[in-house]
Amino acid sequence: MELAGKHLVLGLTGGIACYKIAELTRLLIKAGATVQIVMTEAATQFITPVTMQALSGRPVYTSQWDARIPNNMPHIDLSREADVLVIAPASTDFLARLAHGRCDDLLSTLCIARGCPLLVVPAMNRQMWQNPATQRNVATIRADGIELLGPDSGSQVCGEVGDGRMIEPEAAFEAIYAFFQPKILRGQRVLITAGPTFEPLDPVRGITNLSSGKMGFALARAAAQAGADVHLVAGPVSLPTPWRVYREDVQTAQQMHDAIMRATPDADIFIAVAAVADWRVDHVNQHKIKKTGDGSMPTFSFVGNPDILASVAELPNPPFCVGFAAESGDLDLNGEEKRKRKGVPLLIGNIGQLTFGRDDNEVVLFEAPGTTPLPRTDKQALARLLIAEIAKRAPKTGGPLLS
Repeated sequence: MELAGKHLVLGLTGGIACYKIAELTRLLIKAGATVQIVMTEAATQFITPVTMQALSGRPVYTSQWDARIPNNMPHIDLSREADVLVIAPASTDFLARLAHGRCDDLLSTLCIARGCPLLVVPAMNRQMWQNPATQRNVATIRADGIELLGPDSGSQVCGEVGDGRMIEPEAAFEAIYAFFQPKILRGQRVLITAGPTFEPLDPVRGITNLSSGKMGFALARAAAQAGADVHLVAGPVSLPTPWRVYREDVQTAQQMHDAIMRATPDADIFIAVAAVADWRVDHVNQHKIKKTGDGSMPTFSFVGNPDILASVAELPNPPFCVGFAAESGDLDLNGEEKRKRKGVPLLIGNIGQLTFGRDDNEVVLFEAPGTTPLPRTDKQALARLLIAEIAKRAPKTGGPLLS
């Protein structure tokens, strides 16, 4: 489980977004964390301590005078065993308390007396967020080394639209999980391709493959958690965008090539995970190809698609290039041959029919000194292993390819 052994204190302040914290608590518990809930009096007007106790499996604290702590000092003791204190949702008023060091209830006092890092998840009306006083408080909080997660932009319960709404529980979970990951790619810019491409034959038909995009998206997530700025160029897949990843959707190999070549000058590392079609038809029919009464079959003439990985590797000053190879057999032979042909320092090979669409994978690293097999595991755990391996090999600020 992703957060096994981690202990979090989760503080709720007053706001309708309190309903989202029920799901966030469930996600944290499911990931193996223990969660201690602390609520302001205002928070209890939106969701009950009984609900949060049932979800967390622990008593909920609401008062700084709570005598259940043996020394009667919950504002001291509750954070001493915590790995992180998370305030979600954090109201406008609570941001002001944090900025000015006020200690007039249990949660605000706990923040000042804490013995662990603090993460803050704001949630408020757009005008409250944009108010100059709030922005001054936010600047002070950030200057104090406190990380803000969000807010998001969109429709709000009041009926208005804009910045200020709390990020969704899944995004908050991703951000909290990322907090615990070593920042081995901090400051690095990582460009990743993922998923299949789709080469149209006519307006409704086309050529594609079985790639689900799961491995590429897992790598994008792991790279972002490792501190990188991540640009993900994705073929047609139905997967949620990982937290703090910039996503660009494309359909064809040519579109993916063009997107990558635009983005490459800003990249330190390029990871080509997408299963890109090698060919496309030289003429796409403008109308749906109809069946003929005589049973004759349509014929197509194909042209080659650009080789995205090789194109990047051939640049005068390329990023550190990592390729993926999904083979149907002879992985050892084909993987090393492909690495040399593409001109990249590192290629990650697997057997295509054993990974497409699955949640786990088993790969072999191909590089000039030799091969390194990695054990079969789920794709997210494997992505973290691969990011660690790439971080060991990649120049810190980009540079020429290794021999």
